[in-house]
Amino acid sequence: MSAHSLTNKYLPPLSELVQPRLMALGPGRPVEEKRAALAQLRPEALCSPGQTLRDESAAHCCLAGLWLLYDFLEECHRICQTIPTAEGSYWHALMHRREPDEDNSKYWFRRVGQHPIFPALAQHAAECAARLEPLPAEASWLRSGPTWDPFRFVDLCAAVRDTGTPLETVCQQIQLAEWQLLFEYCYARAVGVSV
Repeated sequence: MSAHSLTNKYLPPLSELVQPRLMALGPGRPVEEKRAALAQLRPEALCSPGQTLRDESAAHCCLAGLWLLYDFLEECHRICQTIPTAEGSYWHALMHRREPDEDNSKYWFRRVGQHPIFPALAQHAAECAARLEPLPAEASWLRSGPTWDPFRFVDLCAAVRDTGTPLETVCQQIQLAEWQLLFEYCYARAVGVSV
């Protein structure tokens, strides 16, 4: 599963919403021109004609993720806090990391446990970090290999948020890859395709 495999995969109206977007490490500002389209989106919109929804919780996770992509943290929170799965907890953790509420984010990451997207996310993070020379010491762990540490990433985002540094941009790129990987994972579960 590629962190950049999402474009041109979906049919409208989903295809118009699933667009790569560097999100702020903090709350950002809601993209109001997307509100109406997001509000009209239903879980069934994830399915192609003739396809049936296989996992409604995963579909709701996708909706939570789309609200988060466009900086609607409250709407994301309203959805993900009702989903008692690892993925619901993951979206919940991402929303709180951006809020920012680091302790609450870590609480939800503890509920996630080891997630299947972590190896691909660690690889992407290492690739992003490799492009930044010199890499600040507090981010050297990003190059460390096949394991992902969501708790250290919460702390790193808190340290570089709103600094305007190259490391903040790297963290935003990693955050986008994380969003894409988690959305793809939830989408695959929702419609019953392999990842």
